[in-house]
Amino acid sequence: MPKQQHSSEISLKVILDENRVPEALTWSAEDGGIENQEAKAMLLSVWDHANKESLKIDLWTKDMPLDEMKVFFHQTLVALSDTFMKATQDEKMTATMRDFCDYFAEKLELGGADS
Repeated sequence: MPKQQHSSEISLKVILDENRVPEALTWSAEDGGIENQEAKAMLLSVWDHANKESLKIDLWTKDMPLDEMKVFFHQTLVALSDTFMKATQDEKMTATMRDFCDYFAEKLELGGADS
């Protein structure tokens, strides 16, 4: 008997003003118990295998505070370092990436690597 596949959907909704600038972002992930949760910024990258390139969508609302954007980027870089380690097991490059994250936080005066 063939194994039944499970499908999961993640959706994003972007509300734009008259100049097509994001005013509101919400996202839903039914399997994660998330429905229309507000967000102020999002970064999405997908790998296009056919063209061997990364495609991305970067959006933030016009009321996203600059100080929060800096923290968002720092936390994203830390998470990318962790994901890189899980995906590649390259400890040396992961350590280099984490060093950069510490440097990034220091230069932005985020108050520590855990910000």
